[in-house]
Amino acid sequence: MSVNYKLVKKKNPLKKNDPAKWYATPNSARPLAQKAMTRAATENTSTAPTELESAMELLAAFIPRQLQQGHTVSVPGLGTFRLSFKSEGVEKIDDFRPERMIKSPRIVFTPAKELRERTLLGLSFENGGVLEAGINYASLVDYRKAKGLPMPGNSTTIGGSTGNGSSSSGGSDDQNVNPLG
Repeated sequence: MSVNYKLVKKKNPLKKNDPAKWYATPNSARPLAQKAMTRAATENTSTAPTELESAMELLAAFIPRQLQQGHTVSVPGLGTFRLSFKSEGVEKIDDFRPERMIKSPRIVFTPAKELRERTLLGLSFENGGVLEAGINYASLVDYRKAKGLPMPGNSTTIGGSTGNGSSSSGGSDDQNVNPLG
């Protein structure tokens, strides 16, 4: 499975005087609507999409109640939810005031080992564009064309061969090559 990424030029906030560098960021698509997701998830099963939708709604209502009661919630095959927060410290135990000293409560999700392994197994990455100065280029090839930059390996283009006599292979920057043939 191939995951799209977009190249974005950023400065390191810890090294403000250094030049900006290109970083890959996930090029996430919009999530499926709930009905489309439940239909896709239940495809080729005996579970009706409305059953999965109901189960998800029940779980979404159950998890916050459990977390508020101080429980960790483990969802088999999915992962674990727990509450976390930051706290100021005091020297004397009687000086602790939770209403002022507990800060930034948040929910922490830790994916199950099975979910992590199923998701990451065989993962590859594919360039899904470039974002520079608020302009979104559809591909690295489009970016190079717009900026007048040379294409890698294109010293000559006669018969698809490069200047060194070897055949052009359409490396990882060639967006027009179908990796499946």
